[in-house]
Amino acid sequence: MDRIWAPWRGVYIDGTKPVEPGCIFCNSLSSQDDRKSLLVHRGHKAFVIMNLYPYNNGHVMVAPKRHIGDLELLADKEAFELFKFLRLSMAAIRKAMESGPDGFNIGMNIGRVAGAGVPDHLHFHVVPRWNGDVNFMPVLAETRVISEHLDVTYEKLIKAFSEVVNSHAKD
Repeated sequence: MDRIWAPWRGVYIDGTKPVEPGCIFCNSLSSQDDRKSLLVHRGHKAFVIMNLYPYNNGHVMVAPKRHIGDLELLADKEAFELFKFLRLSMAAIRKAMESGPDGFNIGMNIGRVAGAGVPDHLHFHVVPRWNGDVNFMPVLAETRVISEHLDVTYEKLIKAFSEVVNSHAKD
């Protein structure tokens, strides 16, 4: 019998995940421990952070550094860096994952009614997708199976972001 092991998801599934005061994105930015915060890349106006409760291995979020919940209020430089980091995220995820993803879901929920879990701080989700990555678990158990520990994925993404950013700096 195969075993499914993703213990960090238990607190998400049973509704007991701890809630820190303040904004998760702003808290992560102010932390001195990027690894603990799962922060994989910092820019001047934006940053990339892994999702603690990912839909798939390599699921990251791209957010502006400024605490802002309205897309229309973004400055042009913030919008530019957000889009640049979306592109870098895709390239880094492709580089980091042994069998590169077959596609991506990229999206943003604006406002709680639209599904935003953090409605006051804009963020894009970048979710790598593989052919056949959806199986019976989400349907029968309302659970996704993440096959790699977050720490392992973090190490891969840190290395890949460094390589991708350096290669794009020459452009």
